Amino acid sequence: MHIRTSFAVGLAAAAALAVLPGSPAHATETTPATATSSAPTVPPAADATTPTGPTCWFGACYDYVYGRQTTDTAGAAVRMEISDPEVNPTQIGEHSLQELALQDTNRVSTVEVGWTVDPQLNGDSKPHLFVYHWVDGQTSCYNGCGFVPVSTKFTAGMALRPGHAADFAIRNIGGDWWISYDHHDVGYFPGSLWKGTYSRAQVVTAFGEVAANTADVPSCTDMGNGRPGASPRASWISDYRLYKAADKPRFTVSASSPQLYTYGKAKATSFRLGGSGSGRC
Repeated sequence: MHIRTSFAVGLAAAAALAVLPGSPAHATETTPATATSSAPTVPPAADATTPTGPTCWFGACYDYVYGRQTTDTAGAAVRMEISDPEVNPTQIGEHSLQELALQDTNRVSTVEVGWTVDPQLNGDSKPHLFVYHWVDGQTSCYNGCGFVPVSTKFTAGMALRPGHAADFAIRNIGGDWWISYDHHDVGYFPGSLWKGTYSRAQVVTAFGEVAANTADVPSCTDMGNGRPGASPRASWISDYRLYKAADKPRFTVSASSPQLYTYGKAKATSFRLGGSGSGRC
């Protein structure tokens, strides 16, 4: 099933889905993409030590390099390098991104922030700031669908400078999920979107993601800056923090297709990630 998500504020979801990525109900879905763009998805639940290959759902096939922790927290933050990965110009709807995502225990409620290179969504090949959310397993839209902006300088959807590093944070304050970029408030998702049922997160994931149109042929779309995670010049995620949590931050790091996209120098609060997929497009 393909979902075309809109950049327009307030546009309703294109379709309602019963279960959020990460749920076992989607573990066997293998329908390749046939349309134009795809929602960001969170890496599925899996044994972190076992590569799973690309996961095909919601109209695209996704590869991930991710760090994850199961905990209970009012928020989290990471620092990420912003890159300008090459995205396959011959395929419509492919993207490459890095993000931080917070989910509830059942992974049906999610708040996300990160940067994405998505030519169809943004109209260019630059990295752009994005926010996204899921309610009861239903997809929404980029940078809207209830998101309340509070800044005219730091806005969801704005272009970002490649090579720059910035903090990305999600915190629940007063029942609302606040998004900040480089220590500046961007806006918030009101708690009323979840009818007040989602105020703390139990799953934290920071990751790189490549969305391709098929799982049969490896994508030439880069993850991160295109360098493999073992390279000292690879893209990175670092300075992982938790807010109002009993646990200390501690990532478990994994890669879905390590022959294409890899990680390196993995520690409790940081790791490197990336790769060029099948090579130059």
